[in-house]
Amino acid sequence: MGKSKKSDKSKTKASVSTTGDQLHHPEEREKLRRKFYEKELTELQEELVKLQYWIKEQGLKVVVIFEGRDAAGKGGVIKRITERLNPRICRVVALGVPTEREKSQWYFQRYVPHLPAAGEMVLFDRSWYNRAGVERVMGFCTEDEYQDFLRSCPEFERMLVRSGVIVIKYWFSVSDGIQEERFQQRLGDPRKRWKLSPMDLESRGRWVEYSRAKDEMFKFTDLKHAPWYVVDADFKRRARLNCIAHLLSLIPYKDLTPEPMDLPPRSLDNDYIRPPATEIPWIPEKY
Repeated sequence: MGKSKKSDKSKTKASVSTTGDQLHHPEEREKLRRKFYEKELTELQEELVKLQYWIKEQGLKVVVIFEGRDAAGKGGVIKRITERLNPRICRVVALGVPTEREKSQWYFQRYVPHLPAAGEMVLFDRSWYNRAGVERVMGFCTEDEYQDFLRSCPEFERMLVRSGVIVIKYWFSVSDGIQEERFQQRLGDPRKRWKLSPMDLESRGRWVEYSRAKDEMFKFTDLKHAPWYVVDADFKRRARLNCIAHLLSLIPYKDLTPEPMDLPPRSLDNDYIRPPATEIPWIPEKY
């Protein structure tokens, strides 16, 4: 196999209570040093490129779902997964608020067009599990719609798996204190303020409700054919490395990286005369 790194394939179950997503890790646990983190990330991203070639060559259809609380770090992991990959093979789906027409459709219908074809991997930055999370807690769906989701979701995912889709589901677990720190950082940084929505702020007061909704969701949707994997997201760098390493461990692959190509010599045309630099509409050089 082309993997240089292996992680435990066993399912990681976090002990999450109904009072929140606080994980029981030692308080003295240190952040990873940047130099070590960047070295490990580079190696993992090289493995992701190998996985990409394998997915394309074998015609695999891969769905990776990223769920969790606001500011849990889902976007950061997705960015590190995709930044070295071909967007034609690995793409991100992050749907907005459903339109009135979409609200009248079969619930899963708006997600189906975004599922992968052969040779593709799709990363869902939140997914159909919105119904069991924000829609449930914020009252955006009826009790009947919620109960129908709990019955239908296992069947929907079973259909996907039967049709050859690899379904991988990650829940990013973050403690209330760390989430509050990240909210405050976003409020104080104009570059990150867009990440905070009124819905995010409303969720701060409904921590326990979200915890109970998540526990209920796991009861019905932690399936043998599509299990949940929990990521300790209190330490961003660790979470990114651990999640990517685990993802690589779930799909056996071989190294199909092409051999380096020889660049052919450029053809010269002595009759071509480049326009004068003064006639080219350059952008202003401010730096």
